Amino acid sequence: MKVLAIESSCDETAAAVVEDGRVALSSIVSSQVDLHAKYGGVVPEVASRQHLLKIVPVIREALEAANCTLDDIDAVAGTRGPGLAGSLLVGYNAARAIAFGRGLPFIGINHLEGHIYANWLVEGPEPEFPALCLVVSGGHTDLVFMRGHGQYERIGGTRDDAAGEAFDKAGRLLGLPFPGGPHIAKAALEGGPSSLELPRAWLHGTFDFSFSGLKTAVLHTVREGRYPVPEVAWEFQESVVDVLAGKTSRLARELGARNVLVAGGVAANARLREELQRRCPVPVRIPPPKFCTDNAAMIGAVAAFRLELGERTPPEADIFTTNDWAAV
Repeated sequence: MKVLAIESSCDETAAAVVEDGRVALSSIVSSQVDLHAKYGGVVPEVASRQHLLKIVPVIREALEAANCTLDDIDAVAGTRGPGLAGSLLVGYNAARAIAFGRGLPFIGINHLEGHIYANWLVEGPEPEFPALCLVVSGGHTDLVFMRGHGQYERIGGTRDDAAGEAFDKAGRLLGLPFPGGPHIAKAALEGGPSSLELPRAWLHGTFDFSFSGLKTAVLHTVREGRYPVPEVAWEFQESVVDVLAGKTSRLARELGARNVLVAGGVAANARLREELQRRCPVPVRIPPPKFCTDNAAMIGAVAAFRLELGERTPPEADIFTTNDWAAV
């Protein structure tokens, strides 16, 4: 089964052709990072207009890279949510239009479920169930127990800032370019341990997360001016990684998970990958960096499994901008 998948939930216009839910024959991503960098964050209206300009060329490029035409496609998938409404509408409606025009099955996919299924694009055996999923992105930080395909239970999540959002805000406080994640990671390599100690919000008795207090601590540290940027970057990253890896490893033990699946843009952070591998009691699966950040191949991977179960999205189904794991 070849699925043409389209993703436009935020500031990347992406299309891919995925075969049997496991092999990305192509994965094309047109990023808007440079466009939004001068604003220090994504501007929704700018993002949606850019998607309109890029959506058709990106789809054509994905088909060409996969050595396919629309005649070779068996189904079409599009990100239905969550995300920015204007951005979602561009890709979702493009996918629906192609499916309708070609008489192909169509399915709308949850963006966060897509991040999890990036782990099915990794070569080798499929992940084993039950699995504990750590979803860490710019807008979400969730611990989700996955008993099987499409079977999710959210155990914990962020009470305020998501991990990726905290990286962006801390990066801005440190005077680093947008997006903050990769620039903090780079600066941290020049830092290393020091006398600076930033807080860890463990929220004992829960598997929830909170990063707003850490962000405030970075603000006060910067204002005091006692520590250079690389040292603050190092300690900030250590604080986030310590809590993420600590809670994930403990929950994996308690639930008897057979795998830990890491997903989302923050999963590209090398320090987080290292600590999860070191602490978790079961094998940790992490997609390659190109499938951690937003892409359409992960949407195609989910779609293949759901289409095999006979699922279809009705024509009247609209996008959604907030996420509910019970409704996935």
